[in-house]
Amino acid sequence: MEIIVSIITINYNGLKDTCELIDSLPLEDKSIEVIVVDNASKEDEASIIASSYPQVKVIRSEQNLGFAGGNNLGIKAAQGKNLFFINNDTLISEKGKVKSEKFASAFQPLIERLESSEEIGAVCPKIRFAWGDNPIQFAGYTPLSRYTMRNRSIGFGETDKGQYDTAHSTPYAHGAAMMVKREAIEKVGLMPECYFLYYEELDWSMMFTRAGYSIWYEPACTIYHKESQATGQNSPLKTYYLTRNRLLFVKRNIKGLRRYITYTYLLLVVALRDICKYILHRQFNLASATIKGIKNFILEK
Repeated sequence: MEIIVSIITINYNGLKDTCELIDSLPLEDKSIEVIVVDNASKEDEASIIASSYPQVKVIRSEQNLGFAGGNNLGIKAAQGKNLFFINNDTLISEKGKVKSEKFASAFQPLIERLESSEEIGAVCPKIRFAWGDNPIQFAGYTPLSRYTMRNRSIGFGETDKGQYDTAHSTPYAHGAAMMVKREAIEKVGLMPECYFLYYEELDWSMMFTRAGYSIWYEPACTIYHKESQATGQNSPLKTYYLTRNRLLFVKRNIKGLRRYITYTYLLLVVALRDICKYILHRQFNLASATIKGIKNFILEK
C-alpha cells in the first residue's frame, strides 16, 4: 500500500511526551508511517519506543543534531508522498486518546490543501494549546516587519470560537506542525542545519517562497501543543539560540543596507534591552546567554 504521509517527530529526553503523541496517532492506518528520531537522549529512549510501538520506525542518533538535523534524518528515511513534521510535545486529539478514525478523516484536509495546487509546497493545521480551554496558538503568521523582524501568530491566546476557520496563505510555516510535499523538498532542499534550534522553519519557509511555492494554513485540522517541554520557558538555551539565530536569519535572508539597519536594531535595541532587563531581574544566566549568542554569531561570520 502506498504511504501517503510520513509523520516525523524528534525525541530528546522526552519519552513521556513522545509516547503520548504516538498514542494520539492513527497507527492502524497503513497509508501512514510514523518515524521517531531520537536525538541522543541521555537514556536509550529509542529502544523503549521501538519495543513499545513496533509499528513505528525509530532512528537513534548518537549525536544531538538539533531540530533541523534530526528532521533531516527523518526525511532521508521517509517513504511518504507527503511529510508531516510534528513536535513530540503535541497531541492529535485534545485528550490525547487514540482516535478510532482512519488517517483520511484525521489528516485529509491537509493533504487536500497540498494537492489543490502545484504551487502549494507546505500546509499547517490550526494549533491550539493543550491546556485550559485550549486557546489558539497559531492560525497563520503575519509577515515580518521590514526592519525590526517582528511579526505575530494570528489568533495567539484567543479562545477558539471559529473566528479563524477560513483557510488562507501564510508567509511562514509553524515548526510544531507542518505537512510538506516530498517533491517540494526535493526542489528546495533539506532544512538548514546551521540554526540547531529555533528559526529553522522560518528560514525553510523563505527557501520555499524563493522556489515559487506558497504556504497555507488549513483550520480543518487541529493539533494541540504543550509548548516548550524540551527547552523550558526562558531557559538559557532558548535565550542563546533565539539571540544568535535572529542575527543568522538576517544574514541569510536580508541583503544590502536593510541588513545592517536590522543588525543595528537587533543589537542596540533588542539585545541591549534584554540584557538590561535580565540584569535588573537578577537573571544573570539569561543575560550571559544573550551576550554569548551575539559573540558566537560574530565569531561564526
